[in-house]
Amino acid sequence: MTQTPLQSPTSPLRDKVQEIINLIRPSVQADGGDVELVDVAADGLVSIRFHGACLGCPSSNMTLHHGIEKNLRKQIPEVTKVVPVA
Repeated sequence: MTQTPLQSPTSPLRDKVQEIINLIRPSVQADGGDVELVDVAADGLVSIRFHGACLGCPSSNMTLHHGIEKNLRKQIPEVTKVVPVA
């Protein structure tokens, strides 16, 4: 029985996304929240998790789409969409 090797949790695309997230995080943290990179799929779908004050905040959706997703897609054309996960 052969097993498929586990994929590395890091990839060049994930590393690029993490760099941009790290640049955005101080702004989110300044408002009492935080954002964590959860996954970057091969098709460019980025999953993030909000923490702290971002949980339940009505502005978190705007932060997601007009801040995080906009910046990621501008800097990294391979990013197709950013979604929040619980």
